[in-house]
Amino acid sequence: MEFTHINEEGRAKMVDVSEKIDTVREAIAVGSISMKTETLEKIKNGSISKGDVLAVAQVGGIMGAKSTSQIIPMCHAIMISGCNISFKIDFENSKIEITATTKTVGKTGIEMEALTAVSVAALTIYDMCKAIDRGMVINNIMLVKKSGGKSGIFERKGL
Repeated sequence: MEFTHINEEGRAKMVDVSEKIDTVREAIAVGSISMKTETLEKIKNGSISKGDVLAVAQVGGIMGAKSTSQIIPMCHAIMISGCNISFKIDFENSKIEITATTKTVGKTGIEMEALTAVSVAALTIYDMCKAIDRGMVINNIMLVKKSGGKSGIFERKGL
């Protein structure tokens, strides 16, 4: 078996993508954060003392996507051409569903940026609400769709 991220000395390396062709790439990732119903109501009503939770989480998620190569060791720094994050408040299950869509034109991925965006958005929600609800749980962060590049399209079934 050949390892792509190991050099001749058995140490970690970043893969050389210089010979790859630029393609349009898009990724969609999802996740959620569960919390007390009272916390969810305060978020919806804008009565969390730290401010507008979802507005800050939106910016945090975008910043997370832009910082992916700084926190994930083998990720390449890529030019992100677009990042959008959406939130769905689900009172029935007492959670916020988070979706991040990231785009680029380049030689390598965009899925790690989408996954990081969801993660940072969820962590931002936790940070802004932890004073009233330390029992929040971040759940099910996953890639649901990816397109572009040599490997083509990936789409998670059953969601």
